[in-house]
Amino acid sequence: MPQVPQSLDASAVRAWCGLALRALGRAREEIDAINVYPVADGDTGTNLYLTVESAAAAVEAVFAGHAALAGGREALDGYVAVAGQAVSPGRAPEGPALADAVHAMAHGALIGARGNSGTILAQLLRGMAQVLAADSDATHTDGQGLGLALRRAADSARQAVVHPVEGTVLTVASAAADAASGAEGDCGAVARAAYEGARAALAATPGQLAVLERAGVVDAGGRGLVAVLGALVETFTGEAPASAAVPVLAGHARVGAGPDTKGPHARVDAAATGPLGEAGECADGTPAPDEGGPAFEVIYLLEAQDAAVTRLRDRLDALGDSLVVVGGDGLWNVHVHVDDAGAAVEAGVEAGRPYRIRITHFGLDDAHTTGAGSRPVRERAERAVVAVVPGEGLAGLYTEAGATTVLARPGEPPASGELVEAVRRAHAREVVLLPNDAELRHTAAAAAEQARTEGVRVALIPTRSAVQGIAALAVHEPGRRFDEDVVAMTSAAGATRYAEVEVAERQSWTMAGICQAGDILGLIEGDVAVIGSDITATAEAVLNRMLAAGGEMVTLVLGDEAPDTIAAHLESRVRESYLAVDTVVYRGGRQGALLLIGVE
Repeated sequence: MPQVPQSLDASAVRAWCGLALRALGRAREEIDAINVYPVADGDTGTNLYLTVESAAAAVEAVFAGHAALAGGREALDGYVAVAGQAVSPGRAPEGPALADAVHAMAHGALIGARGNSGTILAQLLRGMAQVLAADSDATHTDGQGLGLALRRAADSARQAVVHPVEGTVLTVASAAADAASGAEGDCGAVARAAYEGARAALAATPGQLAVLERAGVVDAGGRGLVAVLGALVETFTGEAPASAAVPVLAGHARVGAGPDTKGPHARVDAAATGPLGEAGECADGTPAPDEGGPAFEVIYLLEAQDAAVTRLRDRLDALGDSLVVVGGDGLWNVHVHVDDAGAAVEAGVEAGRPYRIRITHFGLDDAHTTGAGSRPVRERAERAVVAVVPGEGLAGLYTEAGATTVLARPGEPPASGELVEAVRRAHAREVVLLPNDAELRHTAAAAAEQARTEGVRVALIPTRSAVQGIAALAVHEPGRRFDEDVVAMTSAAGATRYAEVEVAERQSWTMAGICQAGDILGLIEGDVAVIGSDITATAEAVLNRMLAAGGEMVTLVLGDEAPDTIAAHLESRVRESYLAVDTVVYRGGRQGALLLIGVE
């Protein structure tokens, strides 16, 4: 048996996130299939998976950043020794601090939370982080500390839901915390107690929520939490709990399955069931799915102060249901079901700055809106392009060109699940996928593989910059054979050299020497080629280097913080010095880099 941690430290957090992601990946379809509350839209397992995927990616980024910092210190030590300077940065610690890991986990879940259950899970992880990071110098915590963290998690999640309902993931989380609080021993013992308490509570959920009883299933969000807690047990014991299969009420088929697909776990202890709500009504008075409900799910991140969020809760509570507002310290994730999606977004604008806004129409075939009704199946398009773009301006440009876009904000790369969702949204038989970032190649490959299992023919063009994507999109012709189109787009992207101008965040070694925080960096195809102090001068130096090798077309994509005069200056420079070279300028918005440059 591999060595397992006896206490919860940063490495254990990393392992837990990875195991939880794997567990949810295995259970995703089964959880989706039993999703009937608060909306029978069959996506709880997917939403939980995407939320944990974002949390795991954030933790991995902390470890990668720590490793890079440690390597940079070693390199800087060598450089300083050569230069004869008396500087001793000291040895980096062996790994990130526990506080750094849990803060990253909670933040990653917050910005990546999807759906009702994903938003609640994000608050559960935030509650844990508040306890585990209270002592910023602590390297680990014991079983008692884990129990306290689980208690805070359950309490904070319940507070985040405006109208808590029993028989949901909140009930399961509270039961896990109760069981953990009464457990003694190391983290493994506490985790196992929490898991067993959660499983028992999950089995009882049909007796607490009438809609679950009618459908013959347990709560989908609670089932997902059981999977996450099972991964916590595996983190400390090296073994997954014996059984984490979804129990289904005897005599009922799993939602979305045929009558003969109940499986070996089609049973819940009859003693666990209790009084049910009135027919046609859920335990909290919410109309049952077949009686209709709000038509839209609205989710957005919000930068706002606490007082404004308090007012926002009241405003959104009056507009709809399933309201969950999680987060803190100026950053929140807002989730609500409403009929007036515009009013929900406007309320966010009044409270602060909403962004990453997602509005989903439940559709005429969702039980939440009509019950037995159905809508005509939308015909698939023959071919579509799905592209990751770094700013709102480019998103508009790509959309006008017919692409389905996924917005990647600075420091918030999309997860593979988001790319899969975009492929589904494109609703085409053939899809060309443009990641537009070298760091997203593996993420895009995973998304392409998933989409292929769903019957979509996907070609991944490894574009490393949005300007390469623009070049590929310019030659895209849906009318020609798929292979020919992919070859033409790949050729156009490959013939486009790319660069960007950005501000250095910290002192660092580069191919062009040592840069200081605040320096202007000119990167050509990913490597720093120019270090300067003036944005326009640095951009001109980069452009000159690129055009020295020839070119016919220059593409400039301006970020919000680029100087107003930079585009005119560079266009003038190209006209004066490089005959027969055209220049096109786009506004990229908040894209991270000050300037993107492409030379075809």
